[in-house]
Amino acid sequence: MRHHAVIASSNPGKLIEIKRLLNPLGFDLSNQDELGLDPPPETGLTFIENALAKARAASRATGLPALADDSGLEVDALGGAPGVHSARFAGSQGNDQANIAKLLAELESRKTPDRRARFRCLIVYLPHAAHPAPLIADGTWEGLIGMQPCGTQGFGYDPIFYLPRHGCTAAELSAADKDRLSHRGQALRKLCALLRATTDPGRHATADTCRGISR
Repeated sequence: MRHHAVIASSNPGKLIEIKRLLNPLGFDLSNQDELGLDPPPETGLTFIENALAKARAASRATGLPALADDSGLEVDALGGAPGVHSARFAGSQGNDQANIAKLLAELESRKTPDRRARFRCLIVYLPHAAHPAPLIADGTWEGLIGMQPCGTQGFGYDPIFYLPRHGCTAAELSAADKDRLSHRGQALRKLCALLRATTDPGRHATADTCRGISR
């Protein structure tokens, strides 16, 4: 059985990753641009507040189940910034190059050796806009901020998110490896398990049982 839902996002990189991971699970996904939706302002102080606001707005406008992701980069030396402001850190929504340049400049100005950082992702799924108990899943991906951008895959801060265990940045990983390791891949596997448990209460679903999502 196929399930039609709307993804409350206009970020092309996120849309590719979410569709790649959830389409094999029986979801036919439309994004908010395809349906002519304007996103609500992201005024929340946390990832979960923003994700819920986006999902409820998309579901209310379309009458469809909605899935929304809010995610960002947290840099220890910057007190957790850019955080919920990751996409507009340099003042322009979605300008990856400007955001990276500002982040590297701020770290350089502090002359700090601490390059620890993490990507964090919160994903919510609402069967309908007024649903009182949305499904919520999260993921965290630890790494370091590199000295300069490397790699051409991925999007956002991927070119400066260095993975010591793999000796490369997130932008140098294959799509399959990124799905397996990333914060969004982790969150989507958890969401998959929750969706399976919801549609089949007798099944003891775990993230490892989700077909179609790389482990």
